[in-house]
Amino acid sequence: MKIISFNLNGIRSAINKGLYEWLEHEKPDVLCVQEIKALPEQIDVIKFKELGYNSYIHSAQKPGYSGVAVFSKSKPDLVKSGIGIPEFDKEGRLLRLDFGNLTIINSYFPSGTTGDVRQEVKMAYLKAIQVFVDNLKRDRPNIIVSGDYNICHKEIDINNPKNKKGVSGFLPEEREWVTKFLESGFIDSFRAFDQSPNKYSWWSYRAGARKKNLGWRIDYHMASEPLRDKLSGASILSGVVMSDHCPVVVEIK
Repeated sequence: MKIISFNLNGIRSAINKGLYEWLEHEKPDVLCVQEIKALPEQIDVIKFKELGYNSYIHSAQKPGYSGVAVFSKSKPDLVKSGIGIPEFDKEGRLLRLDFGNLTIINSYFPSGTTGDVRQEVKMAYLKAIQVFVDNLKRDRPNIIVSGDYNICHKEIDINNPKNKKGVSGFLPEEREWVTKFLESGFIDSFRAFDQSPNKYSWWSYRAGARKKNLGWRIDYHMASEPLRDKLSGASILSGVVMSDHCPVVVEIK
């Protein structure tokens, strides 16, 4: 089973840049996308159906903002939108899908880069999703939390870390949250297979950052510990250019 997470920075823009053609070639079993920036009626689910995918969409109330969607070859047994907190659910932050005994959570974590208020929202979301996942795994131990976390965990996950101190996305309290989330029973699936540096999933549009590979690894598939023996591969598809992010992959048996 191949699961891909991809922050599209606008699904309509990504479609114009070849999303359908890439999806037909890549053929993931499940595609989790974030920052769709579109309402359900603005997404051509018929085209996704023609490619063999069922569509599940949780848009933000605010037009052209945030939102997540999941496209899957198999129909899930259960689909739930939101985390149960209106402040976050109106921004289209989370979709949960159950496939047999596997739960996939697709989440677009808030960014704190626009100021203190949004940083507070980000930190509140981190607390809320930890509680949400802790409660869920009591009955659903096999969980993969995929998406754009908007956090680099370690210095190896960001270019020039010494210059990023005090920057949202690499703050000590954010990085500590990732550490504690992993300690609560999760695996950073990419690092389970690849410990090499200079592997990133997001690059600023400024100053030719992508060409110079001045990136951040902020997109993850965090797999719960019971899935450890089922992990069979993970990768970052940095050559796919449809967004300021690139797709990240996890494969399970």
